[in-house]
Amino acid sequence: MNPVTRDTRHYVEKSNVGAVKSSQPIALAAATLLVLVAGIGGIMLWRAYGGSPSEAERGAVTRQLQARTVQASEQLVEKTKGLEATQQESIDQLQMVQEQLQSMRRLLAAQQADTKRLSDQVSTLKDSIDGLRQSFASTQSSEQAAPPPRNRSIRSRAHANRNGHRHRRNRS
Repeated sequence: MNPVTRDTRHYVEKSNVGAVKSSQPIALAAATLLVLVAGIGGIMLWRAYGGSPSEAERGAVTRQLQARTVQASEQLVEKTKGLEATQQESIDQLQMVQEQLQSMRRLLAAQQADTKRLSDQVSTLKDSIDGLRQSFASTQSSEQAAPPPRNRSIRSRAHANRNGHRHRRNRS
């Protein structure tokens, strides 16, 4: 028999490691195949025993979905009609407010015109009154500065007559 040398041992160990390494991909492939087969079997069992609905069940589900869709559509139509009615009421109210605003503007313009007219009349009256006051004041000042001679003679005669009567009574 052959003596085992150090080189040969090393060669033997390398070949055993290579055998172990080359068997790992086969085990990995076998495990993957086993998982795939189990998954496919599970899917088939799930479908066979209630996983997927039958045609009758699918039809019932479809009808329920259609009924819900119709009901939702009807609700949307009703809400839309309600919104349209509310919008129309809002438009009507807005138009009424606009008409009232225009009416108020017309009234305000008429009142402003009346106020201006009255203010003009008051100014005219004030000017007339001022004119009359000035005329009256100038008339009074001219009367006081030079009273008419006729009035003086009447006053002086009356004054003289009174004094004369007193003197005559005293004499008698």
